Parts: sequence; C-alpha cells; structure tokens
Amino acid sequence: MTEVIVRPNRSPATPLVPGSRGFIIVLSMCMAVTALGIDSILPAFPEIRSALDLERGATSITGLITFFFIGSSLGLLPAGLLADRFGRRPVMWGGLALYVLGAVGSLMAPTLGTMFAARFIWGLGSAGPRVAATAMVRDAYEGAQMARQMSLIMAVFILVPTFAPALSVGILAIGPWQAIFWACAVGAALVAASVTRLPETLPIVSHRSLSVGGAWKSCRTVVATPGTPGYLLSLTALFGVFMSYLASSEIVLDQVFGLGEWFPVFFGGLAAAMGFAMYLNGRFVERVGLRRIVVLGFWANTTAVTSLLILALATSGKPGFVPYFVLLTAVLFTQQMLIPNLNAMAMRPLARVAGTGAAILGMVSGVVGALIGGFIDRQFDGTVTPLAIGFVVSSLVASNAWRWAASHELATNC
Repeated sequence: MTEVIVRPNRSPATPLVPGSRGFIIVLSMCMAVTALGIDSILPAFPEIRSALDLERGATSITGLITFFFIGSSLGLLPAGLLADRFGRRPVMWGGLALYVLGAVGSLMAPTLGTMFAARFIWGLGSAGPRVAATAMVRDAYEGAQMARQMSLIMAVFILVPTFAPALSVGILAIGPWQAIFWACAVGAALVAASVTRLPETLPIVSHRSLSVGGAWKSCRTVVATPGTPGYLLSLTALFGVFMSYLASSEIVLDQVFGLGEWFPVFFGGLAAAMGFAMYLNGRFVERVGLRRIVVLGFWANTTAVTSLLILALATSGKPGFVPYFVLLTAVLFTQQMLIPNLNAMAMRPLARVAGTGAAILGMVSGVVGALIGGFIDRQFDGTVTPLAIGFVVSSLVASNAWRWAASHELATNC
C-alpha cells in the first residue's frame, strides 16, 4: 500500500482512516449518488409521461437517463483536474451542491426538453463525488489492493439500486413523482455532511497546476500511458450496453413480459446479484490475481451473453421470463466481475494523475457508452433481441480490447 499523507480536518470530527469501514461507506455513498439519480426515477416513468403529456410506453423518456449520464461523464474531466489541483474533498462538496440544484430544477421543469437540460446539470454534479472518491482510493492503494477496495465500495454502493426502486414505489403510493426528486436532493445533502469525516488524501506538495498547459500535460500523460486506449475501449463497450439495460429495463419488463408492476423486485434482484459479484471480486481478486480473474470473467461473460442471444433468437425475442431473468442475471453478474478490475488495471500506472485519469476513463466510457446505449434503446422492437445482440457485441469488443491493452502494456514494460 502506498503511503498517504493525511492533512488534519478542520472539522472537529475524527477523520476516517483509509480502508476502515466508515471510509468505505462514505466513499460508497459519494459514488452512489449517481445510482440514486438514475434508479430512483425509473418507477416514476409512467407518471412523468402522464405529467408531460407523452404517450404510454414512449421511449423518449429514456432520455432522462441518457442526459444524466452524458452530464455525469462530461463533468468528470473538469472534476478530475480540480481534484488534482485543490484536493478531493472540495470537489466532492462542489459536485454535490450542483447535484442538488439539478434535482430541484428537474422537478420544476415544465417540458421534457427542459427536464433533459436539468438532468444534464444533475448528472454534471454527480461527477465531482464520483471522480474524487475514485482518486481517494488510488491515493491510498494500488494494483490488486485497489481492485479489492473498489469492489468493496461498489458492493456497498449497489445497495442503492437494490432498494431505490422499491423506495420510489413507496413514495409514489403516498405522493407525487416530484417527491422522488426531492428525496434525491435530501440524500445528496446528507452525503455532503458525511464528507466532513473524510481525510484529504492528496498532499499539498502533490497539487498540480490548473493552467491550460498543466491540464494538457495531465491529459496527455493519461492517454499516452501504454495500454490505456485498450482498457478505455473495453470499459466503454461494457458500459454502453449496461446503459441500455438500465434505460430500457422498465420498458422491456412491461411491454415484453407484461410485468411492469414487478419492476422494483426485478430491478432490485438484479442489483443484488451485481452487488454480490462485486463483493466476491473484492474477496478473491488478491488471492486469484488481477489478470487471472479478468480472464475468467471474460470467459464467463462470453458464455452468458451467447446463451442469452441463443435464447432470444430461439423464441423470436420473447422468451419466458424465468430463463430470461436467469441468463440476464448471469450476464450482469459477470460484467460486474470485470468492470472494477479493468478500471484498476487502467488506473494502476496513473498514480501521479489519479484524478485526471479517473476522469478521462469515466468521461469517455460514460459519454460514448451513453450514446451506444441510446442507439441500442432505439432498436427496441418489442423483443429482447436488440439488447441480447448488444451484449454479445460489447463482450467481443471488450475482451479483444483488453487483450490488446494487456499485451501492449506488458511489451512496453519489458
């Protein structure tokens, strides 16, 4: 573990030690505001459609997810540069303030277009705590230890999408859809208060210049690092189809299976499976080894996505719900065994520019991934076939890109 110089907090509260349970929980919550801003509004899609005079089942509503992700992704680079210049905690607070502003703006939006703009700002705010939390982990750990910590953080973080839809359904039972947006704003404010317990993990001597030249140098360092383009392509491919799953899950469950009212249970069950995958990854990555666990992960993912596509083609895109749910669970489970490890591999050589590195990886994979996800969503034809094809293509691209990145990095270091 690399040495971390922790500056004293101005807050009277005792700082949380990196690696402690409290440290992991707070960082998880900093990253979870992104999931909160997405998963909590999914059950409200029918009410939002009605409020904005959209047709039942209108797929344009998925833009609320796409614009959030684009804002979240584009915000990562400035957040990363600011985190490397001023430290991690100030960027967390600034991002959370913008997050609250976007949430309030979204619930007051009179049209879908206006809501798209507010959702973009909402997503922009989520970038600050997300990139700063990732940089904090990189400040304190490296290699397999970093992958383990990220997996544990993501395992806690996944509790949000597990329970958020069910909580939203409860809110909708007693109040309007706007109450969900207010709940997100309050949640972000509570996270901002908890950040006072975090130590500042970036020493003053490590602060980097915010000049154009300094920013360009940091970005160039990241993209010129051997293997980074391949890791970035691999993450983008996996993230793109995952975005499509997120945005279309409510529509697929309702229009393909006629089980729209069971969406919170369906979504929560899949989120729990993904969280379990991250937990297992955190437990075994150091024992098995980072490279070996990625090899096993891609083998399992390819098997799962191929099986899902065969099922879709054999049933004209309308399989039974149980086999579809089982195979989709396997696909998402194996994806979550890959993403934190690929991210750790990409971040491993970027210690001096951790904030910028986390930002570029997240920004490119997020923006391009959101566009890919939107493209897959537009292919929806009342069946699960387009999504199944998307999973297969993404798995093939991701596995080949990773192999290229790993071999290029190894050749350069020899």
